[in-house]
Amino acid sequence: MSEAAMLSSGKGHRDENFPVASVLISPRHRPAILAFYRFVRTADDVADHATASADDKLHLLEGMRLSLMGASNFSPEGVALHRLLTERKLTTDHAADLLEAFRRDTTKLRYADWSELMDYCRYSAMPVGRYVLDVHGETRDIWPLSDALCAALQIINHLQDCAKDYRSLDRVYLPLDTLAQFGAAPEALGARKASPALRSAIAALARRNAQLLTQSAPFAAHIRDKRLALEVSLIQRFAEDLNDRLLVRDPLSERVHHRGRELPGLAVGAFARFLGGRLRPKTRRQ
Repeated sequence: MSEAAMLSSGKGHRDENFPVASVLISPRHRPAILAFYRFVRTADDVADHATASADDKLHLLEGMRLSLMGASNFSPEGVALHRLLTERKLTTDHAADLLEAFRRDTTKLRYADWSELMDYCRYSAMPVGRYVLDVHGETRDIWPLSDALCAALQIINHLQDCAKDYRSLDRVYLPLDTLAQFGAAPEALGARKASPALRSAIAALARRNAQLLTQSAPFAAHIRDKRLALEVSLIQRFAEDLNDRLLVRDPLSERVHHRGRELPGLAVGAFARFLGGRLRPKTRRQ
Protein backbone atom coordinates (compact mmCIF):
# COMPACT_ATOMS: atom_id res chain seq x y z
CA MET A 1 0.00 0.00 0.00
CA SER A 2 1.33 3.45 -0.92
CA GLU A 3 1.85 6.19 1.68
CA ALA A 4 -1.04 8.17 0.23
CA ALA A 5 -3.36 5.15 0.19
CA MET A 6 -2.78 4.71 3.92
CA LEU A 7 -4.89 7.84 4.41
CA SER A 8 -7.76 6.42 2.37
CA SER A 9 -11.32 7.11 3.46
CA GLY A 10 -12.46 3.86 1.90
CA LYS A 11 -14.82 5.77 -0.36
CA GLY A 12 -15.32 4.44 -3.89
CA HIS A 13 -16.89 5.74 -7.08
CA ARG A 14 -20.26 4.26 -6.15
CA ASP A 15 -20.29 6.32 -2.93
CA GLU A 16 -20.19 9.74 -4.59
CA ASN A 17 -23.14 12.13 -4.57
CA PHE A 18 -23.32 12.11 -8.37
CA PRO A 19 -22.76 9.31 -10.93
CA VAL A 20 -19.15 8.46 -11.75
CA ALA A 21 -18.51 6.26 -14.81
CA SER A 22 -21.98 4.75 -14.52
CA VAL A 23 -23.22 1.97 -16.80
CA LEU A 24 -24.40 4.70 -19.16
CA ILE A 25 -20.79 5.43 -20.08
CA SER A 26 -19.40 3.40 -22.97
CA PRO A 27 -17.25 0.48 -21.74
CA ARG A 28 -14.33 1.72 -23.83
CA HIS A 29 -14.24 4.98 -21.85
CA ARG A 30 -14.88 3.68 -18.35
CA PRO A 31 -11.27 2.53 -17.62
CA ALA A 32 -9.94 6.02 -18.39
CA ILE A 33 -12.52 7.66 -16.15
CA LEU A 34 -12.02 5.18 -13.32
CA ALA A 35 -8.22 5.52 -13.42
CA PHE A 36 -8.65 9.27 -13.16
CA TYR A 37 -11.15 8.83 -10.34
CA ARG A 38 -8.85 6.54 -8.33
CA PHE A 39 -6.01 9.05 -8.59
CA VAL A 40 -8.24 11.97 -7.62
CA ARG A 41 -9.96 10.03 -4.81
CA THR A 42 -6.61 9.15 -3.27
CA ALA A 43 -5.41 12.75 -3.43
CA ASP A 44 -8.71 14.04 -2.05
CA ASP A 45 -8.48 11.64 0.89
CA VAL A 46 -4.97 12.91 1.62
CA ALA A 47 -6.14 16.53 1.65
CA ASP A 48 -9.18 15.73 3.80
CA HIS A 49 -7.46 13.55 6.39
CA ALA A 50 -8.37 14.88 9.80
CA THR A 51 -5.10 14.18 11.64
CA ALA A 52 -2.27 14.22 9.08
CA SER A 53 -0.19 17.40 9.19
CA ALA A 54 -0.21 19.94 6.36
CA ASP A 55 3.46 19.20 5.67
CA ASP A 56 2.79 15.47 5.39
CA LYS A 57 -0.15 16.09 3.08
CA LEU A 58 1.88 18.36 0.81
CA HIS A 59 4.66 15.76 0.69
CA LEU A 60 2.23 13.06 -0.39
CA LEU A 61 0.54 15.27 -2.96
CA GLU A 62 3.91 16.18 -4.45
CA GLY A 63 4.78 12.51 -4.73
CA MET A 64 1.50 11.94 -6.54
CA ARG A 65 2.26 14.83 -8.89
CA LEU A 66 5.66 13.39 -9.79
CA SER A 67 4.08 9.99 -10.47
CA LEU A 68 1.42 11.61 -12.64
CA MET A 69 4.18 13.24 -14.69
CA GLY A 70 6.08 9.95 -15.07
CA ALA A 71 8.97 11.10 -12.90
CA SER A 72 8.43 8.76 -9.94
CA ASN A 73 6.87 5.46 -8.87
CA PHE A 74 5.76 7.00 -5.57
CA SER A 75 2.04 6.64 -6.25
CA PRO A 76 0.60 3.53 -7.94
CA GLU A 77 -2.49 5.56 -8.82
CA GLY A 78 -0.33 8.22 -10.44
CA VAL A 79 1.75 5.67 -12.33
CA ALA A 80 -1.38 3.95 -13.65
CA LEU A 81 -2.96 7.23 -14.72
CA HIS A 82 0.25 8.42 -16.39
CA ARG A 83 0.42 5.18 -18.38
CA LEU A 84 -3.20 5.46 -19.48
CA LEU A 85 -2.90 9.13 -20.43
CA THR A 86 0.20 8.37 -22.48
CA GLU A 87 -1.49 5.49 -24.28
CA ARG A 88 -4.55 7.58 -25.11
CA LYS A 89 -2.59 10.76 -25.85
CA LEU A 90 -4.45 12.72 -23.19
CA THR A 91 -3.08 15.64 -21.21
CA THR A 92 -1.99 15.49 -17.57
CA ASP A 93 -3.26 19.08 -17.08
CA HIS A 94 -6.66 18.17 -15.64
CA ALA A 95 -5.29 15.86 -12.96
CA ALA A 96 -2.52 18.36 -12.18
CA ASP A 97 -5.11 21.12 -11.74
CA LEU A 98 -6.98 18.98 -9.22
CA LEU A 99 -3.77 18.49 -7.25
CA GLU A 100 -3.52 22.28 -7.02
CA ALA A 101 -6.98 22.33 -5.42
CA PHE A 102 -5.95 19.67 -2.92
CA ARG A 103 -2.81 21.61 -2.05
CA ARG A 104 -4.99 24.61 -1.31
CA ASP A 105 -7.22 22.44 0.87
CA THR A 106 -4.29 21.68 3.13
CA THR A 107 -3.57 25.32 3.94
CA LYS A 108 -6.55 27.50 2.95
CA LEU A 109 -9.45 27.26 5.38
CA ARG A 110 -11.58 30.31 4.46
CA TYR A 111 -12.88 31.96 1.29
CA ALA A 112 -13.49 35.70 1.24
CA ASP A 113 -16.14 35.91 -1.48
CA TRP A 114 -17.85 34.14 -4.38
CA SER A 115 -15.10 35.08 -6.82
CA GLU A 116 -12.48 33.42 -4.63
CA LEU A 117 -14.64 30.32 -4.32
CA MET A 118 -15.10 30.17 -8.10
CA ASP A 119 -11.32 30.33 -8.52
CA TYR A 120 -11.10 27.30 -6.23
CA CYS A 121 -13.75 25.51 -8.32
CA ARG A 122 -11.64 26.22 -11.40
CA TYR A 123 -9.14 23.74 -9.95
CA SER A 124 -11.30 21.49 -7.76
CA ALA A 125 -14.27 20.80 -10.05
CA MET A 126 -14.00 22.08 -13.61
CA PRO A 127 -11.05 19.82 -14.56
CA VAL A 128 -13.23 16.75 -13.93
CA GLY A 129 -15.75 17.67 -16.60
CA ARG A 130 -13.03 18.80 -18.99
CA TYR A 131 -11.23 15.47 -18.62
CA VAL A 132 -14.38 13.45 -19.27
CA LEU A 133 -15.08 15.51 -22.38
CA ASP A 134 -11.52 14.98 -23.62
CA VAL A 135 -11.83 11.23 -23.06
CA HIS A 136 -14.93 11.22 -25.24
CA GLY A 137 -13.34 13.38 -27.92
CA GLU A 138 -15.85 16.18 -27.43
CA THR A 139 -15.14 19.71 -28.61
CA ARG A 140 -13.67 22.13 -26.12
CA ASP A 141 -16.20 24.71 -27.27
CA ILE A 142 -18.59 23.27 -24.69
CA TRP A 143 -16.17 23.60 -21.78
CA PRO A 144 -18.01 26.68 -20.41
CA LEU A 145 -21.22 24.65 -20.07
CA SER A 146 -19.33 21.84 -18.37
CA ASP A 147 -17.53 24.31 -16.11
CA ALA A 148 -20.84 25.76 -14.92
CA LEU A 149 -22.25 22.34 -14.05
CA CYS A 150 -19.09 21.14 -12.33
CA ALA A 151 -18.84 24.31 -10.25
CA ALA A 152 -22.51 23.96 -9.29
CA LEU A 153 -21.95 20.37 -8.15
CA GLN A 154 -19.01 21.50 -6.04
CA ILE A 155 -21.06 24.25 -4.40
CA ILE A 156 -23.85 21.78 -3.62
CA ASN A 157 -21.32 19.51 -1.93
CA HIS A 158 -19.93 22.45 0.03
CA LEU A 159 -23.39 23.47 1.24
CA GLN A 160 -24.48 19.91 2.08
CA ASP A 161 -21.30 19.20 4.02
CA CYS A 162 -20.68 22.63 5.52
CA ALA A 163 -21.04 21.45 9.12
CA LYS A 164 -18.87 18.34 8.62
CA ASP A 165 -16.12 20.34 6.90
CA TYR A 166 -16.08 22.84 9.75
CA ARG A 167 -16.19 20.31 12.58
CA SER A 168 -13.62 17.87 11.21
CA LEU A 169 -11.23 20.18 9.35
CA ASP A 170 -12.07 23.76 10.43
CA ARG A 171 -12.61 24.36 6.71
CA VAL A 172 -15.31 26.80 5.58
CA TYR A 173 -16.15 27.12 1.91
CA LEU A 174 -19.12 29.41 2.52
CA PRO A 175 -17.85 32.89 1.49
CA LEU A 176 -17.19 35.07 4.50
CA ASP A 177 -18.81 38.13 2.92
CA THR A 178 -22.08 36.23 2.42
CA LEU A 179 -22.04 35.01 6.02
CA ALA A 180 -21.38 38.55 7.24
CA GLN A 181 -24.13 39.96 5.01
CA PHE A 182 -26.69 37.95 6.98
CA GLY A 183 -25.04 38.38 10.37
CA ALA A 184 -23.57 34.87 10.58
CA ALA A 185 -20.05 33.74 11.45
CA PRO A 186 -18.17 30.52 10.62
CA GLU A 187 -18.54 29.37 14.23
CA ALA A 188 -22.29 29.00 13.62
CA LEU A 189 -21.50 25.87 11.62
CA GLY A 190 -20.63 24.10 14.86
CA ALA A 191 -24.21 24.26 16.14
CA ARG A 192 -26.58 21.32 15.98
CA LYS A 193 -29.09 23.44 14.09
CA ALA A 194 -28.51 26.39 11.78
CA SER A 195 -29.43 29.82 13.09
CA PRO A 196 -31.83 31.96 11.00
CA ALA A 197 -28.83 34.03 9.89
CA LEU A 198 -26.91 30.97 8.73
CA ARG A 199 -29.96 29.54 6.98
CA SER A 200 -30.39 32.81 5.12
CA ALA A 201 -26.76 32.75 4.02
CA ILE A 202 -27.01 29.14 2.80
CA ALA A 203 -30.22 29.90 0.90
CA ALA A 204 -28.60 32.94 -0.71
CA LEU A 205 -25.69 30.81 -1.89
CA ALA A 206 -28.09 28.18 -3.23
CA ARG A 207 -29.94 30.88 -5.17
CA ARG A 208 -26.66 32.03 -6.68
CA ASN A 209 -25.77 28.45 -7.47
CA ALA A 210 -29.07 28.07 -9.30
CA GLN A 211 -27.72 30.57 -11.82
CA LEU A 212 -24.87 28.20 -12.60
CA LEU A 213 -27.35 25.37 -13.11
CA THR A 214 -29.34 27.57 -15.48
CA GLN A 215 -26.14 28.17 -17.45
CA SER A 216 -25.37 24.45 -17.60
CA ALA A 217 -28.92 23.34 -18.54
CA PRO A 218 -28.17 23.19 -22.33
CA PHE A 219 -24.96 21.22 -21.77
CA ALA A 220 -26.27 17.71 -22.50
CA ALA A 221 -27.84 18.78 -25.79
CA HIS A 222 -24.42 19.85 -27.09
CA ILE A 223 -22.65 16.56 -26.30
CA ARG A 224 -22.24 14.31 -29.34
CA ASP A 225 -21.82 11.05 -27.40
CA LYS A 226 -25.41 10.06 -26.56
CA ARG A 227 -24.47 7.92 -23.56
CA LEU A 228 -22.45 10.70 -21.96
CA ALA A 229 -25.20 13.19 -22.79
CA LEU A 230 -27.74 11.06 -20.93
CA GLU A 231 -25.47 10.79 -17.89
CA VAL A 232 -25.01 14.57 -17.90
CA SER A 233 -28.81 14.97 -18.10
CA LEU A 234 -29.17 12.81 -14.99
CA ILE A 235 -26.49 14.74 -13.12
CA GLN A 236 -28.08 18.06 -14.07
CA ARG A 237 -31.50 16.93 -12.78
CA PHE A 238 -30.10 15.49 -9.55
CA ALA A 239 -28.18 18.72 -8.96
CA GLU A 240 -31.21 20.91 -9.54
CA ASP A 241 -33.23 18.91 -7.03
CA LEU A 242 -30.51 19.03 -4.37
CA ASN A 243 -30.03 22.75 -4.89
CA ASP A 244 -33.79 23.29 -4.46
CA ARG A 245 -33.62 21.40 -1.17
CA LEU A 246 -30.84 23.67 0.06
CA LEU A 247 -33.16 26.62 -0.41
CA VAL A 248 -35.51 25.24 2.25
CA ARG A 249 -33.61 22.68 4.34
CA ASP A 250 -31.05 23.06 7.09
CA PRO A 251 -27.98 20.95 6.22
CA LEU A 252 -26.89 21.05 9.88
CA SER A 253 -29.99 19.24 11.13
CA GLU A 254 -31.87 17.91 8.08
CA ARG A 255 -31.04 15.40 5.37
CA VAL A 256 -30.25 16.92 1.99
CA HIS A 257 -28.67 13.94 0.19
CA HIS A 258 -30.93 11.82 -1.99
CA ARG A 259 -32.27 8.48 -0.85
CA GLY A 260 -32.11 5.65 -3.36
CA ARG A 261 -35.88 5.49 -3.76
CA GLU A 262 -35.97 9.13 -4.87
CA LEU A 263 -33.67 8.68 -7.84
CA PRO A 264 -35.94 6.77 -10.30
CA GLY A 265 -38.48 9.60 -10.45
CA LEU A 266 -35.75 12.15 -11.03
CA ALA A 267 -34.20 9.90 -13.68
CA VAL A 268 -37.49 9.70 -15.59
CA GLY A 269 -37.69 13.48 -15.67
CA ALA A 270 -34.09 13.72 -16.80
CA PHE A 271 -34.67 11.20 -19.58
CA ALA A 272 -37.70 13.12 -20.82
CA ARG A 273 -35.65 16.32 -20.88
CA PHE A 274 -32.84 14.48 -22.65
CA LEU A 275 -35.17 13.31 -25.42
CA GLY A 276 -36.65 16.77 -25.74
CA GLY A 277 -33.22 18.32 -26.06
CA ARG A 278 -32.23 15.83 -28.76
CA LEU A 279 -35.41 16.41 -30.77
CA ARG A 280 -35.23 20.21 -30.70
CA PRO A 281 -33.14 21.84 -33.43
CA LYS A 282 -29.87 23.10 -31.99
CA THR A 283 -28.85 26.71 -32.20
CA ARG A 284 -25.23 27.57 -32.83
CA ARG A 285 -23.42 28.61 -29.68
CA GLN A 286 -21.85 32.04 -29.85
